[in-house]
Amino acid sequence: MAKQSRSYVVDTNVLLHEAAALNAFGDGELVITVDVLEELDKFKSKPDELGRASRRVVRILDGLRSRGALAEGIELDNGGRLRVVMTGFLDDLPANMDRTIPDNRILACALHLQNAPAAEVTFVSKDLNARVKATALGIHSIDYNPDAPESLDELYRGFREHDVPRSDIDAFYRDQTLAAPEGLMPNEFVLLRDEANPKQTALARHDQLTGALSPLRFDESRPWKLSPLNMGQHFAIELLMDPSVELVTLMGKAGTGKTLLALAAAMEQVAERGIYRKTMVTRPIIPLGRDIGYLPGSKEEKLESWMEPIFDNLQFLVDPTLESVGDKVGYLFDRGWIEVEAVTYIRGRSLPKLFILIDEAQNLSPHEVKTIVSRAGRDSKVVLAGDPFQIDNPYLDASSNGLSSLVEAFKEQPLFGHIWLDRSERSDLASLAAELL
Repeated sequence: MAKQSRSYVVDTNVLLHEAAALNAFGDGELVITVDVLEELDKFKSKPDELGRASRRVVRILDGLRSRGALAEGIELDNGGRLRVVMTGFLDDLPANMDRTIPDNRILACALHLQNAPAAEVTFVSKDLNARVKATALGIHSIDYNPDAPESLDELYRGFREHDVPRSDIDAFYRDQTLAAPEGLMPNEFVLLRDEANPKQTALARHDQLTGALSPLRFDESRPWKLSPLNMGQHFAIELLMDPSVELVTLMGKAGTGKTLLALAAAMEQVAERGIYRKTMVTRPIIPLGRDIGYLPGSKEEKLESWMEPIFDNLQFLVDPTLESVGDKVGYLFDRGWIEVEAVTYIRGRSLPKLFILIDEAQNLSPHEVKTIVSRAGRDSKVVLAGDPFQIDNPYLDASSNGLSSLVEAFKEQPLFGHIWLDRSERSDLASLAAELL
């Protein structure tokens, strides 16, 4: 067997994160140990997203058996190789590391391969602590983040500022159009600012059909009497109220109004305008799509406990004075205008003509986001809202979560719009806490 340029020892969590990782290392040999197979076997019977991910990987590995002995290595379609290492590597593990821990045994394999002459080994894991241990052992280690931005600073924000002469701003208001700067994405927003007097501004939206800037089409909209409080919220309402933008992502820290704006726009278009049949609201039950069975009561009672933040926003929308809100919120459900559902139960459903809101979407993996968005039926709108700074899934980070991945994947598509909300409007205390804590 020809020696590969590099060996990639892959942790179980990488394959559970994305089965396509099996074909992501075409420049070398992908190595998985018997411990990875054992962990996949442990997860495969689970009814949640972990179980489904495990079964996907096992099916792919089973299909590869026809190409030869996995223990000796087989050729992959991407030009690399795959090998399953079963024995002969534990003696390379330092004596003070517990051999009963699967991560340590996987690291032992990486260390064993690295001790071979002229070997180049990379340990790939979504587990930060496992990568730290690998580095301590002298093994090169990386996270698995295909196509993810290196940091949130590089993530598409959905708007930009553009300094222009005052004459351009006057022409924009007069003609309702202006030549767009280069490099704008579809539905990207622009704050036009007078280069001599920055207080003179105009809000514009990139029109993909004309290639020019145009005024906001829904700037006068006040969905369910909710008024935007800052520029970002103006942009968010523009996207939320435009049926031609079928996929919207809202990102920002706590208190920026992501969920409240989305619910107001949803109820306006369902209850008042009849554009959509109903609003479906869902939140991931973390970690990684975990079932709600551990909560007490019926499915509805379980969801009520989990969806409490959604009910808080609905109560504010139906009555900001918070007086007699129970009957008013109940009326929305009784009329069939709104439905709450756990992410776990969306799989397999077809959802036509719905306004679908996925809250806390930063806790979803890229595959989970794909599963949810692909459920949208004809004439539906999907909105994902989340704060990439508050991730509870242990195998996701600000760049690799499904929400961030979706933004990068869809930013050039005309049916997509995104906005980063960076100003908290909840309270001075909430704003300060989001900034300092």
